[in-house]
Amino acid sequence: MISVSHLTRTYGSVKALDDVSFEVAKGEVVGLLGPNGAGKTTAMRILTGFLPATSGAVSVAGFDVMNRSLEVRRRIGYLPESVPLYRELRVEEMLGFHSRLHRMPRALARQRIPEVLELVGVRERSRDLVGNLSRGLRQRVGLAVALLPDPEVLILDEPTSGLDPLQRIEVRSILLDLAQKHTVLVSSHILPEIEAVCPRVIIVHKGRIAADGTRGELVARLAGGSHVRIEAVLGKDAGSAARLLGSIAGVSSVRDCGKAGIHQQFELVCETDLREEAGALASMRGWALRELSWRAPTLEQIFARFAIGQDEPLPVAAAPAAAPAAVHTAPERVEIDLGRATAVPASKAAPAPAPEKQIYSLNPFDRGAQRDLSRPVSKDDPPAPPAGPKPD
Repeated sequence: MISVSHLTRTYGSVKALDDVSFEVAKGEVVGLLGPNGAGKTTAMRILTGFLPATSGAVSVAGFDVMNRSLEVRRRIGYLPESVPLYRELRVEEMLGFHSRLHRMPRALARQRIPEVLELVGVRERSRDLVGNLSRGLRQRVGLAVALLPDPEVLILDEPTSGLDPLQRIEVRSILLDLAQKHTVLVSSHILPEIEAVCPRVIIVHKGRIAADGTRGELVARLAGGSHVRIEAVLGKDAGSAARLLGSIAGVSSVRDCGKAGIHQQFELVCETDLREEAGALASMRGWALRELSWRAPTLEQIFARFAIGQDEPLPVAAAPAAAPAAVHTAPERVEIDLGRATAVPASKAAPAPAPEKQIYSLNPFDRGAQRDLSRPVSKDDPPAPPAGPKPD
C-alpha cells in the first residue's frame, strides 16, 4: 500500500532524510518512532504530496506521489501535527467544506459527516465554533476531517501532540478502532503511543532508519536478551554453582558477576522466565537467596539507545562486584557520557576550588551604615558593630 525507496530530502546542506526505504502492506498499522528532528514529519509530508523529495521513489496504493499526486490524495487521509482548521466555522461546516473539496455528492456528505463525528466522539459539538473547542476536541475534529472521504490509507503525524493524559487515552482508543479497517502510518516521539497502537515499529534517527520490526523482533535483535538474576550465599557449592545453574533447561549461558559481600551474583541468560526453576535448585542445594529476579529488555531501552546516538547494543545491566577488602585504592567517581560510564581517579576527579565570588551590594546598611560602597563585600567580612550612642 505504501512503498518508499531510497528517499532523500535535503534542506541546503542538511539531510532531513537520507536513503530511507520501507514498505507498509495493506491493512498494516505501522508506527514511525523517533526523537524530535529525526525526519518523521518530512517523510509524511512527502508521502502526502505536500513536499517534493530530493531523490528516491514514493508510491501510495500503486500511484507515484510525484507524478500522480491527485490520485494519491484521493486515497489518503492526512492529519498533520498542527491541525489546519478554520476557527470561525462550526464543526459541521468545517466538514461540509472538506466534503466539497473532495467533490463528495451532497447525499453522501450528509450521511458521512454525522458518522465520522460520532466515530471521533464530537457529534454533540457539531454546532460549536471550532475556535471555541479545546485542543483535544480540535484534534478530534482534525481526525474527522482525515476520515471524511473514507480513505484507504491514514497518515497521522503526532496525533496526540499537546493533549493531556486523558485525551491521549481517548485518541489512542479511536486509533485502535481505525486500525481494524485502514492502513495506518502513525508518527510520534512518544513511545507508549506507538507501543499501544502499532504492532510494527520503524525507528528513525538522524534521517535514517535505525531499526524496523515488531516489538518482539526489535527487543530480541537489539536489546541484548533477557535473563534471571540470582544472588545467594552458596556455602559448599561456591565452586560449582555456575555449572549447576547452567544445567537448568532453557539456560543458554551463565554470567558470573562476582561477589557482593557474602553473596555470589549470577545472571542466567534465557528466553523465558526461569525463576521457578532457579529457585527450586537453590532450595534443593540449601542456598540462602537474597535476590531472584527476571529482567527482560524493553523497546524503551532500544529507543533511548538510538535517541542518544549509541552504536552498540545495550548491555544487560549487572550490579557491580564488591572490591576485595584487602585492596585499598583511591576513591573513584563515575562520569556519565551518553549512557557510558567511565571511572576517573580521585587525583584527577575534582578541579581546584574556584575563588570565592564577591558580591557588590548597594545596600548602605549591609555590614553597617559606614560601609565603603566602592568596595565589594565578601561573605567572610565580619559584620559591623551594632550602631549605638558614642561613648563620652
